[in-house]
Amino acid sequence: MADGAENANTNVKPEKVEKNKSKKENVKRSKAFGVRNARIAHSERHRCNVAIKIVSKLQEATDYLEKFLPREIEVVKGLRHDNLIRYYQAIETTHRVYIIMEYAENGSLLDIIKRDGKIDDNRARKWFMELVNAVEYCHTKGVVHRDIKCENLLMDTSYNIKLSDFGFARNNMIKKNGQMRTSSTFCGSYAYASPEILKGIPYQPNTSDIWSIGVVLYAMIFGTLPFDDTTYQKLLKQVQKPVSFPRDVIISDSCKQMIIKLLAPLKVRLNISDIKNQPWSQRQTKVQLIKMSPNEQYLDG
Repeated sequence: MADGAENANTNVKPEKVEKNKSKKENVKRSKAFGVRNARIAHSERHRCNVAIKIVSKLQEATDYLEKFLPREIEVVKGLRHDNLIRYYQAIETTHRVYIIMEYAENGSLLDIIKRDGKIDDNRARKWFMELVNAVEYCHTKGVVHRDIKCENLLMDTSYNIKLSDFGFARNNMIKKNGQMRTSSTFCGSYAYASPEILKGIPYQPNTSDIWSIGVVLYAMIFGTLPFDDTTYQKLLKQVQKPVSFPRDVIISDSCKQMIIKLLAPLKVRLNISDIKNQPWSQRQTKVQLIKMSPNEQYLDG
């Protein structure tokens, strides 16, 4: 999806990327791990493997370098949650910016969906609620993500969700009256974008995050995206109709109702509190044996 011009704060001078040339990470460069423009390295300072996002000043668009990248760094510096990728440091050189962050060694949710086809109800609920908790934390802090999708949901050693990539995020979004500011940036991914974003009108970014959460849940349960994004017109038409479900996949009514209420018109779309109070969210199993990989199992009780 193309990046649009932000109506608010367009004249604000971009904040400088954190410079730390004298105290660089003592790292050993390693091979890429499947994320574009990123590398794995070992940090002696943090005593663990880290992921390094490498941004070329020569190749990236000026708009990204001057607005979105500084904003991303400013946002992630103030966040700390179990289900968010942890930010460690940003280093700027003449030609590149290196963002050093937590390394999630088990790939992305998208990788697991591609491998397994569909995610069983127990795993889907666990990961969905971890995502909800992460987004709730962000919104409470006045941060909206605006690019929630399966490839931005990474898995740590214990297969816990880690929301990543805050490249389109914004902070300081809560006004003095407690309401969220509106946004007009046309950003994110078409397939996960809410109807109001696709219409190109000012929108509440927190409620659009909720829509994206619904798309993620649908993708986990059915192994496919709910809407056809091959053309803009087709997508816009689909998102304004009630979501449809594949006939060959049987799911519980409580799960179906959750998806329907997430992928709903703005006026009736669930908020975070509503999500947590839905029957499917509160459903628990005494012992769940969840298959994570061919040679590993996760015990969730």
